[in-house]
Amino acid sequence: MEIQPLERLQIQDGLLINAERWKRSHDYHRQRQNIYYQSLNEPGIVHGLGVSLIPAPKDVPSQYNDGRWLQIQPGIAIDVIGNPIVVPQPIDFHISADITEEKPRLIYLVVRYVDPESLQRKQVSEFEPETFRIDEKTTPPDTFEVELCRILLQPGLVTLQNPQDVFYPSLNSLDFRFRKVARSRPSAVVRVAHLDTQETKEGNSFANLSYLLNSAENLTYTVRGDEQIDRLLFPLPDPTSAVNYDLLFLPGSRSLTLNPQELANLKSYLDTGGVLLVESPTDAVDRLESVLEITENLGTSLEDLRLLDRNHPMRIKPFLFAAMPVFNQKPMQILVAGGIVLVIGDLSLCWGLDEKLTLPRETIRTAQELGVNILNFAWNRKQMTQLRQQTITSVSTKPDALKSIFNKLE
Repeated sequence: MEIQPLERLQIQDGLLINAERWKRSHDYHRQRQNIYYQSLNEPGIVHGLGVSLIPAPKDVPSQYNDGRWLQIQPGIAIDVIGNPIVVPQPIDFHISADITEEKPRLIYLVVRYVDPESLQRKQVSEFEPETFRIDEKTTPPDTFEVELCRILLQPGLVTLQNPQDVFYPSLNSLDFRFRKVARSRPSAVVRVAHLDTQETKEGNSFANLSYLLNSAENLTYTVRGDEQIDRLLFPLPDPTSAVNYDLLFLPGSRSLTLNPQELANLKSYLDTGGVLLVESPTDAVDRLESVLEITENLGTSLEDLRLLDRNHPMRIKPFLFAAMPVFNQKPMQILVAGGIVLVIGDLSLCWGLDEKLTLPRETIRTAQELGVNILNFAWNRKQMTQLRQQTITSVSTKPDALKSIFNKLE
């Protein structure tokens, strides 16, 4: 939301109330209400606003009797500003999209708030209802729109249908899976990117990362992963390529090599508060040594999380870990060097569903809870670093004996 001071009408005896002052006085209360909503809540559907297939109305021309009529049911939504969208009665709506390309195309049905003052009317009554607009789009909903449903529509004069399975809608059927419900705003929304090396894109790590981010919201109301996970190449091609991400996840087993410019790009990202999460198998000696070398070149010390303060955020927030868990009968280790977090073990393999569906629920839950702690650490590090960004310059420290720490872990 845009940050602007609120202006309140100062009341005194003899004050002349005209239309402009009356309007600004009421706008003040609307703005306060909107700031309150935006600060604590997210937009979405509050109640109702179902979408059902109906026959064509009797009074429409015959060319529109094409099996593409919907009825939006009464209900309430609220937009990103905090404006209530009230649909008081059923609305008939015709899907008119004509798909000219060969492939199916997504059609979005959305509703948005309309301020009466934005309408051009010949006659204005004393009280004007706040209203709404329903649109059919071929682009995703914008910031001010609330999605009612979507349809993957085939080319040609196809008719619409109800899905046989609402969780797996077919072509030309109503899809309600992406409707957003109005809800409380989480404290942290973590933006994550998956890093791929130029040589290969390894394993199911991207899918497992998706499982973690999807589960974060259900495990805790304070941390949520951003819905979109982008893929970036590692090493980072320039200093600004990853600046918008709280955490970069780099799985794999290969050794990591950075030239001076690539090392500078990584340092630039870490200095903004970002976190690089590197995962490595326990037997990938070359990879582990390469991470040690990178941290040495950055002037930071890899330290065992177990030897750090017992109240380190990755151990207690939001979930408490007294000891590091064991996955696949292998003890897991976490080393921290400033914004670099090195996980030695199979943490990400336990974030999702393995191919044989053999992982116990307790193992998945434990891995996800530790993953949420890492997400929370990354978000908080980014936020607190940016709070001081304008006034304090980061200072490099002389590296300690990193290899002695590494030897203790073997």
